[in-house]
Amino acid sequence: MIDKIDKKILTIVQDNGRTSNAEIARQVGMAPSAVLERMRKLERKGIIKGFEAVLRPKDVGFTLTAFTFVRVEESVGAMDTGKALARVPGVLEMHYTAGQDSYLAKVRARDTEHLQHILQQFGAIPGVRDTRTTVVLTTLKETRVLPLDAEEQEYPTENAQGAKA
Repeated sequence: MIDKIDKKILTIVQDNGRTSNAEIARQVGMAPSAVLERMRKLERKGIIKGFEAVLRPKDVGFTLTAFTFVRVEESVGAMDTGKALARVPGVLEMHYTAGQDSYLAKVRARDTEHLQHILQQFGAIPGVRDTRTTVVLTTLKETRVLPLDAEEQEYPTENAQGAKA
């Protein structure tokens, strides 16, 4: 398990992965060596999977975002088709889902022609039966930051009449 200090460290590095060890130590009130050891443990445990640069897609030519549901012909629990779908360039996320469709893909493309090419690649994968794609017009929020500090907050609940308690 992780404690409050680990959560604070994780919140800091999620906000800015380039924050120096000395600055993290200052913010959590610990020695830099202790923070470094905690960071290494979080990485060894796989809690921190890595550090990456976050690019603005439009600035590098990827102006279109789409979500594609994929229906496949494979036994429940088999994910070979999903693994093949995940290897298609432009696929940022691939989720195995419950319900009518087996997978949900988040795709980035340069334009509609590029999206068509990606969908053609999906269709060429054995086992893919059908796709349904929704093109995003505007993204209001997109993040990979987990709200670690929200766990301590209390959330209002609604009573039977729909009023906030």
